[in-house]
Amino acid sequence: MIQPDGVRVKIPASTANLGPGFDTLGMALSLYAWIEMKEAEQTVFHLYGDEMQGIPRDKSNLLYQVAQQVFERAGVQVPELEISMYSDIPLTRGLGSSATAIVGALAAANALIGSPLSKAELFDMATGIEDHPDNVGASLYGGIITAIWDGVHAECIRFDPPEDMEVLVVVPDFELQTSESRKVLPDHISRKDAVYNVSRASFLVGALASGRMDLIGKAMSDRLHQPYRAPLIPGMTRILEEAGNHGALGVALSGAGPTLLALVDRQQSRKNELEAFLLNTMRAEGINASAKWLLPDVEGVVEISGMPSRSFMDMVKGK
Repeated sequence: MIQPDGVRVKIPASTANLGPGFDTLGMALSLYAWIEMKEAEQTVFHLYGDEMQGIPRDKSNLLYQVAQQVFERAGVQVPELEISMYSDIPLTRGLGSSATAIVGALAAANALIGSPLSKAELFDMATGIEDHPDNVGASLYGGIITAIWDGVHAECIRFDPPEDMEVLVVVPDFELQTSESRKVLPDHISRKDAVYNVSRASFLVGALASGRMDLIGKAMSDRLHQPYRAPLIPGMTRILEEAGNHGALGVALSGAGPTLLALVDRQQSRKNELEAFLLNTMRAEGINASAKWLLPDVEGVVEISGMPSRSFMDMVKGK
């Protein structure tokens, strides 16, 4: 049954890889997008916010295309939709903006028709669209996920982040397409580098799952992708090498970049020092950047109740 008043969902941003966990580790972050979806007589889009500039407003829009995949899989037809979206997540910066849109569209379309598909089915669909499970899994389930994907079916284990962990992201003012960032990666790596990454990814999952924040710094180094992507992001190499000296538990490139991410114990007193180091290092390379202090999101995508008591943008402003 199609919900007559439509549905609204809230979707968290995400970071992927966390250093060594290339295409397998993800964490949801307290930066959000909101989507409203209704059946309509004619398809129309309402896209709000600076992050929505340049997004298509016709049926080529990713949200519409993904929603139709849900309807097809569920065996229903909803050819015309009214879709509203607002996002605080910067585009093509390594914070899972595309995964957020995919997960939001899947969840909203599923809820619109009475939720016939399970979360596991939505995870398979999202991973198939994105082609890797880390960002979509984090936005779907919340918390930290470690995931596998065989090309057809995705599986993940989700767990809560350490209670006192906070996240500092430094977002450069230039975009970096994931496709461009992947082009610099080698087709082959040595056995030594493979073992290096497997050991650290395993160690990082253990440290995070057990709350051993003191071990995070030893686990977040990488030889699979970050050394090859560093030339694309001025200042990155220095930040990876020195952020620990300024209060970071560990530091990594967020997804394909260019955002850099530091994990921090929020009880410690060097947060201002760390933020200044990251921003000043980027500035010394001629890169303007903004800093955001975030928390891990533990809910994942959620349906917002109370429609239609407030307009979409009043709901967003109320957050």
